[in-house]
Amino acid sequence: MQTAIITNPVMWADVPDVDVIRVGPVFYMVSTSMHSMPGCPIMKSVNLNDWEIVNYVYDTLEDNVAHRLQEGNNIYGKGSWAASLRYKDGIYYVCFSSNDMDRFYIYRTEDIEHGTWERSVIPGLHHDPGLLLDDNTRSYVIYGNGDIRIRELTEDLTAVKPGGTDQLLLEGGRKDIGLRIEGCHAYKLNGYYYLFFIEWPRTGNQRRRQLCYRSQELLGPYERKVILDDDLGYRNNGVAQGGIVDTPDGDWYAVLFQDHDAVGRVPCVLPVDWEDDWPVIGENGRALQVYAARLPAAEAKPLVISDEFDYTGNRLALHWQWNHNPDNGLWSVTERPGYLRLYTGQLADSILQARNTLTQRTEGPACSAETVIDLCGLRDGDRAGLAALQNGFGTVGIAAGGQGKFSVNMCVNGGGGCEEIVEQAEFTRDKVYLRIDFNFRDSLDEANFFYSEDGREWKPIGRTLQMKYTLDHFMGYRAALFNYATRQSGGHADFGYFHYHRLN
Repeated sequence: MQTAIITNPVMWADVPDVDVIRVGPVFYMVSTSMHSMPGCPIMKSVNLNDWEIVNYVYDTLEDNVAHRLQEGNNIYGKGSWAASLRYKDGIYYVCFSSNDMDRFYIYRTEDIEHGTWERSVIPGLHHDPGLLLDDNTRSYVIYGNGDIRIRELTEDLTAVKPGGTDQLLLEGGRKDIGLRIEGCHAYKLNGYYYLFFIEWPRTGNQRRRQLCYRSQELLGPYERKVILDDDLGYRNNGVAQGGIVDTPDGDWYAVLFQDHDAVGRVPCVLPVDWEDDWPVIGENGRALQVYAARLPAAEAKPLVISDEFDYTGNRLALHWQWNHNPDNGLWSVTERPGYLRLYTGQLADSILQARNTLTQRTEGPACSAETVIDLCGLRDGDRAGLAALQNGFGTVGIAAGGQGKFSVNMCVNGGGGCEEIVEQAEFTRDKVYLRIDFNFRDSLDEANFFYSEDGREWKPIGRTLQMKYTLDHFMGYRAALFNYATRQSGGHADFGYFHYHRLN
């Protein structure tokens, strides 16, 4: 067997709140997706380093004005948070809470790669839940921030068990702690219950760090230990929050993540040893950037793809996600073969309120996104183009005026989500090429914008966007295709391709 080389981060892209399990020789991972639809991506790997997207838990979470990005409402930074993934007796379970809905969701399927998921809804927020499927047929969710609670579920995990355990389990420290314990991952191993949390102290290294609590009794008392406090040499950003998983050969690994500024929160995989029944992450207390693992080598699968929009059915590749719930009557990849057609619907005044905006992640250290748009279907007031999407967005695109007049605009968030035109250039062709270059090297976090009449000679437009990760979106920057109306609905933009290049 060839040896896999683990290189951290294993994905230099926004894949936060990771939770990993192993079923046979295959590892599966779930991640937070918030306002992106479909949601809760399921990824697959044979070596913890090379991952591919194989499914989503849901197409849409709820159907209301906020999830549809209507009437000035949105769920930016809300939606699904910190999902927990578990497997038992042939069934896969995913659970998470939604801050905007004040609900706790549990989904289940027998086919994690291709199946559909059935869901149950429990009222009330269960912050950063960790499922614990005990070996005595009893099941629990452990959740909270600072004050950690445990709640027993029915055997089929569809509801709270009447008369079951429901109590405060433990209290995290308060002294000199900025962020108290949260992000639970729970396990029953070798006669111990292990609970993994993060905290953010105001003393010492003053960064997020990984904790482990253990007890031989489910309800405690629990011992506590710091098991990793390291930043991989990156801006004092702690590698923390996640859990552990074993390999078929009996080795153990921790799958955590690290804040990486504008590109988002990136997953890292670190070796785990055991000392006196405590997990020890890394090597001599340090996280490792590159190391060999007793796991099979595998072909790397892309997390972000180019797309010629050459589909036989009206279903996009799994790499794409919509910003909020799409209106499925207003987009097509089959109506004009070889093109993504986006119709305008509700009126909007900026990219942040533009429904049916289609997105993919960006990746470090640098990457470039390019598209071409046929402008013949645009109507007066339409805006179509390419965006670097976060709250501090930047866009390059076409503004359609009356009598077939066009301009290329580079815009930014001028405050309150309103688009500020940084530069405008008259445009007379019926097809425009657009490009954004993203640079995340050494936290430069810059995006630059270009347009072209022929796809060969590029003209810079506007100014360099200083990208910034903000908690109102709680997501790394995405490359986004958009078309929205400011005056009248019914126009359409035809995107001829999306070309993506990751740059080293």
